[in-house]
Amino acid sequence: MRVEYINPFVEATYNILKEVLGTEVIRGSLYLKSSTMAIQGVAALVGLAGDVEGRVIFDMTRDTALAVAGAMNGGEKFTTMDEMAKATIQELANMITGQAVTKLHDLGFKFDLTPPALFTGDNMEVSNNLKVEALIVPMELGPCGKIEVNVVIRERV
Repeated sequence: MRVEYINPFVEATYNILKEVLGTEVIRGSLYLKSSTMAIQGVAALVGLAGDVEGRVIFDMTRDTALAVAGAMNGGEKFTTMDEMAKATIQELANMITGQAVTKLHDLGFKFDLTPPALFTGDNMEVSNNLKVEALIVPMELGPCGKIEVNVVIRERV
């Protein structure tokens, strides 16, 4: 996986989270996970196609998703993953991936995104058939919790 593909997603995640949450965001150490991994409870998935293939997952606990949705909606208190909370997390994924893809297009990379799909529930796993390990970038969000940016990208062969 080329670092040129990863950095725009990391930078966009940091910038957007800091802007919409109004809190300090701390990027943790990068690490790799196998091609099958557990999801924490709420995951927004965006597919990538074109010069590259892959996906980006914004993975978080239910409590983190509720806190983020609340912060993004003017401090509203969410207690369930209702339609507004779900739409807010999907919009967060849209904002981040939109900014990242704009940077990548400026660098000459050409690919498209799928609209974010949101998955919620317990005991979920995600697998990929790209034979590429996922790069995980944890983002600590102060009182909101933690989001893991889970990136799998490879050049189309």
